[in-house]
Amino acid sequence: MKLENEKDIVHLIRQDQWMMNILKTAHKLNLPDWWICAGFIRSKIWDTLHGFERTALSDIDVIYFDEQNIEAAEEKRLEKVLEDLKPGVPWSVKNEARMHLRNNLEPYVDTEDAIAKFPETVTALGVRLDDNGKLILTAPHGVEDVLSMTVKPTPFCKESNETIKIYEERATQKNWQSKWSMVNYCS
Repeated sequence: MKLENEKDIVHLIRQDQWMMNILKTAHKLNLPDWWICAGFIRSKIWDTLHGFERTALSDIDVIYFDEQNIEAAEEKRLEKVLEDLKPGVPWSVKNEARMHLRNNLEPYVDTEDAIAKFPETVTALGVRLDDNGKLILTAPHGVEDVLSMTVKPTPFCKESNETIKIYEERATQKNWQSKWSMVNYCS
């Protein structure tokens, strides 16, 4: 399958029954400003470009933005609800209204702001279903890098030595080339 743009990515996800079931399950939580992000999308794209069926995901990142309840216990409760709805899925739920505290950053404006500040452009992706079942993709830095399998720091991560170090450490730790041989890294 040829992937050239956001429309192709949306079509790819829409055609994947497993991904759509995951999205429908997350939608049932009715969370404010929610997305499933990062590896859920990136891995599907890279698997497709490498001709793989599906590589295992360490987690399914469900993020949302709720300033009214920033307790970590609420995230664990939501993970349990998702586990009850769809057992065996490695759910990870995070409220981006509090994640800036963990990351020692300025507060995020919303989830798309948080996604834009992920370490790599290839993970700065989110997908969700709207209330009409329409699939929506957000890609604050575009989709060119993920489609060309070029791992680069987001503009935010280039802002300081501390944030570029986070990018470099993740690139080493993730070692994506060991799974997807056509991936290349840039600073």
